[in-house]
Amino acid sequence: MAMFEDRQKGFEAKFAKDAETDFRITARRNRLLGVWVGNQLGLTDVETEAYAKSVVQADFEEKGDDDVVRKLMGDLLKGGFEVSEITIREALSRMDVEARRQIEAEG
Repeated sequence: MAMFEDRQKGFEAKFAKDAETDFRITARRNRLLGVWVGNQLGLTDVETEAYAKSVVQADFEEKGDDDVVRKLMGDLLKGGFEVSEITIREALSRMDVEARRQIEAEG
């Protein structure tokens, strides 16, 4: 019986660690997206950092990426940039790969 409990605890620990890693990757991805848009909008370094944090916060509005995509598209359009949802989603995909690479490199 103890062997099964140990195994269950191991699975629970792995699940928790994987969930935390996924959260960190998503937050890093959103930060990178914020920096990308901030640079396109010509924001200062301080403004870009604040904007990147607002993109991370936007992801808490609803499940999935639609909230982030809407924010980025809206902010780029307000800044005078014509952008498609496909362009934003492609950037999201690129930044996800980069965020994953960075988090894995941190160990």
